[in-house]
Amino acid sequence: MNLPTPEKNLHDIILDHINDLAKMDALKKILNEASELDLLDALHSLTGEYPGMVYRLLAKDKALDVFEQLDTDSQQLLIHALTDHAAIEIIEHLPPDDRVRLLDELPAKVAKKMLAALSPNERSMTNLLMGYEPDTAGRIMTPEYVNIKKEQTAEEALERVKIDALEKETIYTLYITDSTRKLEGVISLRDLIIAEPTDKIEDIMEKITTTVSTDTDQEEVAHILQKMDWLAIPVVDRESRLVGIITFDDIAQIIEDEATEDIEIMAALNPSETPYLKTGIFRQARNRIVWLMFLMLSATFTGFIIAGFEETLEAAIVLATFIPMLMDTAGNAGAQSATLVIRGMALGDIQFKDLLAVLWRETRVSIICGIALATANFARIFIFTNGGDYLLAFTVSFALIATVIMAKTVGCLLPLFAKKINVDPAVMATPLITTIVDAAALIIFFTFATLILHI
Repeated sequence: MNLPTPEKNLHDIILDHINDLAKMDALKKILNEASELDLLDALHSLTGEYPGMVYRLLAKDKALDVFEQLDTDSQQLLIHALTDHAAIEIIEHLPPDDRVRLLDELPAKVAKKMLAALSPNERSMTNLLMGYEPDTAGRIMTPEYVNIKKEQTAEEALERVKIDALEKETIYTLYITDSTRKLEGVISLRDLIIAEPTDKIEDIMEKITTTVSTDTDQEEVAHILQKMDWLAIPVVDRESRLVGIITFDDIAQIIEDEATEDIEIMAALNPSETPYLKTGIFRQARNRIVWLMFLMLSATFTGFIIAGFEETLEAAIVLATFIPMLMDTAGNAGAQSATLVIRGMALGDIQFKDLLAVLWRETRVSIICGIALATANFARIFIFTNGGDYLLAFTVSFALIATVIMAKTVGCLLPLFAKKINVDPAVMATPLITTIVDAAALIIFFTFATLILHI
């Protein structure tokens, strides 16, 4: 049997067999004996009608397991490639939170048809989650959790776990509620197993003080779950009633999506959820042109500044040779501070109340960096001008120190103020900060040149 090997992977085997009816039974056996990881890699790399053809050859249980692990883009392609009956069967077996994520990505008409075809219970759970705002805890939670009562014994609780295990998303953490579904505590499956059978749950459970509400932003949920190092976090409504949980695997995807979005914004791109190679050329151009146009037009200000100091440049044309160096240094210095602050904010290490501490730290760092750069720059000018122009070397070096201090100050403050006014801090990253500090660097440079060189 042609099982995958390092020399011949599953993708190649599929292409060798898929168009030959005589090899179809052999391919079906190969696919159903292959690991889920190999199948996922193959489905991601195949194009056209091949993913749908491969998926239809999988046994039902394996097909459902593989489908759950696919990204939403690949899931959409398969849904469109399958019959309505097969697609509805898949969506019916998805966990509610994964189902909502997929339905959100499907065209409205298709999603509505799929939703209407679900069983009453699954449709009710799906509608519940879809009733919450996008990107909130309520939208990404699952109502499939194990719920026990504090009056139960450990033995009774374990029996409950056995009954619920196949239907719930996770059983590693159990949630204890009162008669009104208000959350009172949690207990791990491990602690429940090692407890005495007659122990009361209320005596061995842990009080829980950290929850999220249904309207908590998903990015904040991710930060909390990372800090608490839990497998899942409970979600409560406005009356503190337990309505669902968010598991770490769902949060991992959110962390990846949020990080990708920040990286794209920081690189002057409009965020896109479509993979690079699957995004059309015109769409990629559209995602880039807006920021490029803005940055091009904003660079007009630097032109105005240079024009305003035209007489200074005419008096000492050598100054023009230092403009690129100062502007590049300013942009790089500002981008360094902005990146560190934005990352610190993303991890929850930096908040707006830390503004003065951040400013003081960046000021000291900028002074050290500025002096080091200025010293190196002074030596460079001194060497290349044959030890001639001390005033020019002092002018450029002092301007460099002031520029670095200014750039790092702007770079650390703008993201903090952006967060304060509910603007994505990534917007204040490299592109915008570079534009601001470039203009400021020119003003500083020409001001120093006018004062020191008397021109």
